Amino acid sequence: MRSTSSRNRTTRAAKPAVALLAAALALALTGCGGSDDDSDSGGSKTSGSGSGSTVTLPKLDGQTLEVAAVWTGAEQKNFMKVMDEFKKRTGAKINFVPTGNNTSTFLGTKIQGGKPPDVAFLPQVGVLHQFADKGWLKPMGAEAKAQLDKNFSKGWVDLGAWKGKQYGVYAKAANKSLVWYNTAAFEAAGITSPPKTWKDFLTTAQTLSDAGSPAVSVGGADGWTLTDWFENIYLSQAGPEKYDQLAAHKIKWTDPSVTQALTTLAQLWGKNDLLAGGNKGALNTEFPKSVTQTFSGDNPAAMVFEGDFVAANINGDTKAKMGTDAKVFPFPAVGAKAPVVSGGDVAVALKDGKGPQALLTFLASTDAAQIWAAQGGILSPNKEMDMSSYKDAITKQIAQALLAAGDDFRFDMSDQAPAAFGGTAGVGEWKDLQDFLRNPKDIAGTQQKLEADAAKAYATG
Repeated sequence: MRSTSSRNRTTRAAKPAVALLAAALALALTGCGGSDDDSDSGGSKTSGSGSGSTVTLPKLDGQTLEVAAVWTGAEQKNFMKVMDEFKKRTGAKINFVPTGNNTSTFLGTKIQGGKPPDVAFLPQVGVLHQFADKGWLKPMGAEAKAQLDKNFSKGWVDLGAWKGKQYGVYAKAANKSLVWYNTAAFEAAGITSPPKTWKDFLTTAQTLSDAGSPAVSVGGADGWTLTDWFENIYLSQAGPEKYDQLAAHKIKWTDPSVTQALTTLAQLWGKNDLLAGGNKGALNTEFPKSVTQTFSGDNPAAMVFEGDFVAANINGDTKAKMGTDAKVFPFPAVGAKAPVVSGGDVAVALKDGKGPQALLTFLASTDAAQIWAAQGGILSPNKEMDMSSYKDAITKQIAQALLAAGDDFRFDMSDQAPAAFGGTAGVGEWKDLQDFLRNPKDIAGTQQKLEADAAKAYATG
């Protein structure tokens, strides 16, 4: 079982000065309105494969490695470009298995059934702790650890460790404090600059709605997007110290700071006419659709909130051009400072052997980071990679802002929680916030449900 105090020790690795990254991000996104083709951004015109290998990998001819992750669609396709290079170098075959949103349940069932994948990407640091405590993870070998220590800052290294052992590499990161917007909708409504405060954001949304555009697209069918909405508002409004306390369940979800954040969130969610399809439509919209309905269709929505990975859906599922048709601005400041919430997927080995360790070694290398970055829609915490690998100027600037902060970042709150509360579809925080989206007036009832579910999950781990 995992106590909240032991959980809290690990979150010290992500103890941030949020203002540093927020300022860097705001500066980086200034002037992102130009052309974003490769000549402008320095983006790689190749997949990054082939020459200039910086890591030695063993020959694995005849071996098949099963890799499990949550990604589908464009994200899965981009990841498989990285795996193609691993196959080329080692001779191993890769079998990719999508986990669905219930990653911990899917993997737990496979492990208990005696058929775990060789390597899995865990989207919640809390799941890494849970699996490590159960003895389900294999520590990283010397070669993988060497690549990790050379290419990643201490904060990202520590997030992949638990109780003195290194288990994983955060090969894929996310900045979850971004709002993407349809420039044509802004122009049609006469909006010349993105909002910087929450008050201005609401005013902008109303102006867009009055001009005939669905103002905000919300992927409410995927509960994790709703947790990101809450976390950004809470971090900016309540501040970093309260954020850490709530993340570790040191304060209850009935705390007045949560009341204030939900009240603020209801200022948007409580206005049916500002949401694409209204509240009912938002609850029936999955994350990929929330992006496509912002940048395609006869009457697209004007804005969609989510992380840098939105770029993969824009590039892969719409005809919108990044930097021209689609632009981005930082999540507006609700309190004194704009929030910056980070997330990531940590690769861990679930089987012993040369193959899984070789894959972790490759994923910790600059070679893998550059191939993945070249596909678009991804940030890498790999500080040694060639930044010109990024496909477009916007993603490159967001990535530079993230790296400029060093270890000063706040990690996604729900991803720090036990999976039963913060990482499972249909239960816990995901379900409670979906119910809140359905009825934004029920603030007190939502808090009671969140606290009851959190108390149960944190007690059992």
